[in-house]
Amino acid sequence: MRKTILKWLILTSLIAYVTAVTVWANEEAKRHTCQGIEVSILTATSADSITINGVREELKRFPKRIEGIPLNIIDTREIEDYLSGFSNFEDVECALTNKGYLSVAVRPMIPEIRVFDRDSSYYINKDGKRIESKANFFVDVPVVSGNFTPAFTPKMILPVSRFVQNDPLLSKLVGMIEARDADNIILVPRIRGHVINFGDTNRLQEKKLALLTVYRKVIPYKGWEAYDTISVKFRGQVVATRSDKSPWMHGVDYEEDDDPEESTLPDLSPTQPTSNH
Repeated sequence: MRKTILKWLILTSLIAYVTAVTVWANEEAKRHTCQGIEVSILTATSADSITINGVREELKRFPKRIEGIPLNIIDTREIEDYLSGFSNFEDVECALTNKGYLSVAVRPMIPEIRVFDRDSSYYINKDGKRIESKANFFVDVPVVSGNFTPAFTPKMILPVSRFVQNDPLLSKLVGMIEARDADNIILVPRIRGHVINFGDTNRLQEKKLALLTVYRKVIPYKGWEAYDTISVKFRGQVVATRSDKSPWMHGVDYEEDDDPEESTLPDLSPTQPTSNH
């Protein structure tokens, strides 16, 4: 009997304590106002400062005032839902600190490329998930343009984009990627003159070596603007389209040809025989 009474006394005391603490916390919350907003990143990225500033800018547009109002009327769940509505975040956590600040912790979506698709622009992450291209969260990533479809998505370009970004030479050379279709992925150099048709996403290292051979053995003699397209899409050869389409530039045997890769470049390797130019 004594044990039962003791248990009830302890339970009653705990309930009374929790009630008192809750009442005290509510009264304190009424007396104290939000001192500011603290933003932190749950997963470190190279764009932490951009994300933090972006969150602050978005919270300025929150329908309700946050800073300077009593803590007890701030709905942290409502703020979480508001920020979670943006595709820029994988996760959002909000809480009020004992110092009177709103703490906002976000796990940002990491963009891999910026996509220009017809009249729309957006980012995608490593899984191909679309991320809204808001100015507040702008990051410097490779740019890809194209007319994408459900059968030909921006995610299919990621192997080429990663290859370019990870290569010391190509990352400096290439300004953007134009995806005409799955078999014609075009690298656009930062210097105007010609573009490079990389074909599909296969044999990337082999294609890079073929391109370097052209740059070493042909371009110094023909000039950067001699061709408007240099294609390394075909195995074992490099073909190009001349910039000047005038018949007199091609000699007496010139004939119109609808094939864009019209000219096989000569002497691309020590073992390869010279082809007609």
